[in-house]
Amino acid sequence: MTARLVRELAGDGFPVAVTSPGARAATRHLLRRRASPALGAGSPDEELLAQVRDAHARSRQTYGAPRVHADLRLGAGVACGRKRIARLMATAGLVRVSHRRKRAGTRPLPAPHEDLVRRRRFVASGPDRLWCTDITEHPTAEGKVYCAAVIDVWSRRIVGWSIADHIRTELVVDALQMAQWQRRPAGTIVHSDRGPQFTS
Repeated sequence: MTARLVRELAGDGFPVAVTSPGARAATRHLLRRRASPALGAGSPDEELLAQVRDAHARSRQTYGAPRVHADLRLGAGVACGRKRIARLMATAGLVRVSHRRKRAGTRPLPAPHEDLVRRRRFVASGPDRLWCTDITEHPTAEGKVYCAAVIDVWSRRIVGWSIADHIRTELVVDALQMAQWQRRPAGTIVHSDRGPQFTS
């Protein structure tokens, strides 16, 4: 039986032990729910929830319950439990920003061209012999911003970059053109991942 039905029957005078198969657990849950005050203005949970919202906002919505708990407990000295923080965050709909994990067993497709950086040896004998490039995503208050950067492996300097609110091929082309304009290379190898912006 559901907890709601058990509560209704308990209100009609039926013992919880009779109406619920898990009698002990249901009795404890029902008594705990009756004893805990409703989440309203001025309640301890409401005050703690305000602090949880502040900690979550300060982290730019990247903290989940464990980190919010650590921030409040260690940073602000608030006496609270991690499960209580998790419950309040779930009730308020506060979640952390997370990246999806890759599914197990997926393998990348074979490279469309020959790997010029053999055996993944990212060393160069001089400047502008080997460049590496990639795109990073940065969430902001107004939306996502994407940055493409080109790094010279020999000097570890950023030799070209581009920032835009899209992740199209122009983002990478602008970064590579900036690097080419600044360094005027000859015979440079450019290494990137197999993203569509680089392979197109």
